[in-house]
Amino acid sequence: MRKGFKPLILILLGIIVGFPVFSMAYYTMVRTSTPEFCASCHEIEYAYDTWKTSTHANNPKGFVADCMDCHLPAPENTFEFFYAKTYHGIKDVVMHFTIDTSKYDHEKNRQHAYEDIDNSQCQKCHRNLLDMAHKRGAMLAHKTVLYPREGYEKQCVDCHDRLVHFPRESYAYDRAVLDVESAGL
Repeated sequence: MRKGFKPLILILLGIIVGFPVFSMAYYTMVRTSTPEFCASCHEIEYAYDTWKTSTHANNPKGFVADCMDCHLPAPENTFEFFYAKTYHGIKDVVMHFTIDTSKYDHEKNRQHAYEDIDNSQCQKCHRNLLDMAHKRGAMLAHKTVLYPREGYEKQCVDCHDRLVHFPRESYAYDRAVLDVESAGL
C-alpha cells in the first residue's frame, strides 16, 4: 500500500499546483487576445480603427477576422502560437515604452507587418480560392499564388494590400466598394 502512496501524492500535488497555473495562463491568453486589448496601446489605435472600417470586421457573412487571425499562426500549432504571441506581446510593450510616438510611421509599420504575414495565415479563413467561376481573373490570379512557378512566388498581400489597416472615409462592407478600392479608383 505504501508504494502507491508517493506517486499519488505527487500527482495530487501536480494537480493542485498545475491547475491554477494553467488557468491563470489561459485566462491571460484569452484576455490579451482581443482587438480591444491590442488597441489599448496608443500606437495600435490607428490599426484598430482602420481594421474596424475594413471588411475583416464588416462583411455580409458576419465573420470577423481579428488581430490574432492574421498576425499569429493558427492556435492548433500550439508552440508556434504561444511563442509568436509572447514574442509580439513583449516586442509591443517594449516599443510602447521606448519609441518616440511623434516619429511613429503607420504606413511603414503596416508594410513591415505585411512582410510577416504568410499566405497560410490568410488561407486559414480564405479557402476555395479556385472556385470562383464568376470571376475568372481572380481565380487565375489565386492559382498563380497557390501553385507558383519557381521565382514567381507571391504573397496574398501583394494584391490585397489595401483591405485592412488602410484609412478610409466610410466602412467597407459592399463588394463593389472593395473592387473600387482595390483598383485604386
